[in-house]
Amino acid sequence: MGQGVINRETRQCQNCKSGFAITPEDFQFYEKIKVPPPTFCPPCRYQRRLMVRNERNLYHRECGLCKKAMVSMFSSEKPFPVYCEGCWWGDGWDPMRYGIAYDWDKPFFLQFRELQNNVPRPNLGTVNCKNSEYVNYVGDAKDCYLIFGSIEVENCLYGSPYESKYCVDTYLARESEYCYECIDCEKLSNCSFCEDCTASLNLLYCFDCKNCQDCIGCVGLRNKNYCVFNQPFTKETYLKERERIMSGGRAALEEVRGRFEELQQRVPCRFSTILQCANVSGDHIVQSKNARECFDVKRAEECAYCVRMIDAKDTHDTNYCEYLELCYEYLGFWKVARSKFSNTCGESANVEYADLCSGSSNLFGCVGLRNKNYCVLNRQYSKEEYQALIPKIKAHMDAVPFAGENGRVYKYGEYFPAELSLLAYNESVAQDFFPLTREEVVAAGFVWKEPERRNYAVTIRSVDIPDCIENVADSVTQEVLECVTISPDAPVAHTGGRGPDPEASGCTTAFRIIPAELQFYRRMKLPLPRLCPNCRHYARLAKRNPLKLWHRRCSCNAGTSNKEHGTRGYTNTAAHFHGEKPCPNEFETSFAPDRLEIVYCESCYNSEIV
Repeated sequence: MGQGVINRETRQCQNCKSGFAITPEDFQFYEKIKVPPPTFCPPCRYQRRLMVRNERNLYHRECGLCKKAMVSMFSSEKPFPVYCEGCWWGDGWDPMRYGIAYDWDKPFFLQFRELQNNVPRPNLGTVNCKNSEYVNYVGDAKDCYLIFGSIEVENCLYGSPYESKYCVDTYLARESEYCYECIDCEKLSNCSFCEDCTASLNLLYCFDCKNCQDCIGCVGLRNKNYCVFNQPFTKETYLKERERIMSGGRAALEEVRGRFEELQQRVPCRFSTILQCANVSGDHIVQSKNARECFDVKRAEECAYCVRMIDAKDTHDTNYCEYLELCYEYLGFWKVARSKFSNTCGESANVEYADLCSGSSNLFGCVGLRNKNYCVLNRQYSKEEYQALIPKIKAHMDAVPFAGENGRVYKYGEYFPAELSLLAYNESVAQDFFPLTREEVVAAGFVWKEPERRNYAVTIRSVDIPDCIENVADSVTQEVLECVTISPDAPVAHTGGRGPDPEASGCTTAFRIIPAELQFYRRMKLPLPRLCPNCRHYARLAKRNPLKLWHRRCSCNAGTSNKEHGTRGYTNTAAHFHGEKPCPNEFETSFAPDRLEIVYCESCYNSEIV
């Protein structure tokens, strides 16, 4: 690429056809790791990576080796073998026996897909999970059910908790216990319906509260207790009010939710959750430096376009990882260095186009290898042979690219082609963050899996689910409950941007309450849910800001927030640096310009909230 200053360039994404910028910092990174600049924009690159990961869609099938029944993230009609955890990690098979010689007359990606179709895959992405059969992409779990993308968890049900115990229906709740419907929270105990709260106890419907205790319907509080809708109560009055609400069941909680959401529109929120960082952009970034357009990352340095990542340096376009360096277009697992265009390759280095490899280095186009070195398409080479072969393969990928759908062309430097994904689009995590209808998937050239027919014999209609947990009998664990999303006699409580159609929304139409779940609701004095686990998951996702940034100006207009908020205008309680003039600060934020929240820059927010 040559020396000297590289200017910013705008190029057209070959997938969505929109323009996207490649910054000088991007060019420097691509030069450093010796890859060509991308031809997909950052969102399309993210979508493409997510198409190789299925978290929530589980199937019953038998192990391809021992023939025992198992739960799997791969349905039985997939062309490749699927082994149970014991067999896949065991010595009863050798992934090297599937190796193929490189074919110079065929595009690399077709050869790689041929290898993928033959090499066995593990039924689930689990490590050290006890009594947790129905979990996926989970490590160190005990007595858990339907949790996904979690580590170090115990007695957790539904959701994605981290290092937590007795949490139900959470998303990115960390180091917490006895929490319900909590999103982006840390170090909570006995809390329900909370978002962006930290180090707090006994919260109910709270947002952005830190080091608080015994609060209901509060927003933006610090070091407070016994507050209701941001108003202080005496301990005795507060306890009476909490008892009234908790004994009132679903109706009382809905009343609190309505008032809480209205208060959220009247209290300033910070433009982004960025803590102990320098020169970063994105949302939910902690202890990071020089991280651009990153979301849900911690201790990231010199990184860009990354989501859900911890302890990374010099890494771009990477997700679901820990402890990595110099990685690009990588998805999954930990302790990786110099991994490019690969999926779930733990404790490995110098791997390209590798899939489910571990403890290995110097691999190209390999699947399922363990503790191997200098391999191409699962065939062993000497160090000298490998080093001579790789440049030839990369040149061949450019000369004989894979031609995808709708004009997409895949040369060296592209992630696995979406058209060759082992998963249907609506099986993959891509459907969570880039939801498409069947027609849109087919038009894009991807694969759609027809949902299985669900003819559940519902025994309790959604409108008949008791509103108070005290009215629920033990026998409810033997019942089949109807999801309110499809009930003709109840208002649609959730669409999540997907609509009430079960095929589009992922709704399972009906669900059960397991004994551990019932015990949890009774302890927390919470009514039974009326949505199935999938609809609850999508409802949580809908509450989070999108993984996208908009350029905006601070809403602080001297003494009050901007008039655009009308009756939701906020009157400042402290002096701000800009005095009587509107705040001049601008920023990148995940709050879209048409949102109703009052969005403050860090300085104005700290003047009011911290």
